[in-house]
Amino acid sequence: MNAKTQTITNISASTSRPMAALTALATACAMFLSVSATAAPATGATNVPSAIDSSKRVVRLSSGSQAAPAANTQAAPPILRPVGTDSDSTTTTRVYQNAPITNTGVDVSQLSSIPTPQVRISDISFVPTVLIAQKQGLGTDKIDVSLLDDFIAEASPNARHYPPNFPNRSQRYYTREKVKAMSEWIEPYASAPNASYDVLLRAAKLNGMGRNLDLGSDFAVRAGSYIDRAIKLKPDSAEANFLYGMMLSEGGGFKEGKKYLDRAVNLGYVEAEQSLAQSDLLSDRRSQALDRLRRLEQREPNNGIIRQQIKMIEDGKYYIWDIPAPSISIKPSS
Repeated sequence: MNAKTQTITNISASTSRPMAALTALATACAMFLSVSATAAPATGATNVPSAIDSSKRVVRLSSGSQAAPAANTQAAPPILRPVGTDSDSTTTTRVYQNAPITNTGVDVSQLSSIPTPQVRISDISFVPTVLIAQKQGLGTDKIDVSLLDDFIAEASPNARHYPPNFPNRSQRYYTREKVKAMSEWIEPYASAPNASYDVLLRAAKLNGMGRNLDLGSDFAVRAGSYIDRAIKLKPDSAEANFLYGMMLSEGGGFKEGKKYLDRAVNLGYVEAEQSLAQSDLLSDRRSQALDRLRRLEQREPNNGIIRQQIKMIEDGKYYIWDIPAPSISIKPSS
């Protein structure tokens, strides 16, 4: 073998070694791909992965017959659908589709055999709007006391004097609860140092009823404090003088209360005369109480309550306000 032949042989030998390595690598890749293809499930097979959701229903990934997406296309997320069982016990996939809500009910008004409901509104009443000054002076804010005034007007015949009188325990209970709620509402306005006369007068009425309904000594203290401040703002107020005199005399302060009741009588307040008769009766001046009421009856012939009070004294009773009170429609607070 000459030198030229030896050189060619060496080149061939050195080239065959890399080619053999490449051939072995290709063979290994082919084997790996063939194993993966063998392990993959066939399209439409039933052994797909399963899971259990929070409601314990078995759900499976839906398997379709579509071709696999291309390598450069992002795969859509799997859709979980509930699985049901048909009559032949084969597993099927049921897909629930959103549908618009339609009214499938029956119009009962079109059925002759079913009576049609009828609604009627009766006894309609309106509460007049009442706005009062919150504080003294001009330009002050107004507060709406429409419902408060309506309640005071309705409950006063039953709870204005002591002892209070109600037709039944339910009405007494509801009135107590209403007094507590409304006195709590007006308290921030009445406790202000520059509260108006109208605010103080209403707060005194509410707390006075609370005292008569045995809601506690705080109601008695506040009632006296508020009516005293109201009289200082309007000394010639017949109603304020009557309220203060009535509270004092019915609480045992006959001498202190008489001064304010006399002033209210001079200002033309009829109920103050009745309170003076009550004070006379509790002070063991029965004849004076009768004389006072009989004179008042002559001036107020249409006042039936005065005639009832005269009869009560004649029958030997001591509380002239303990007369049958009218039924009231006080509702429980909402």
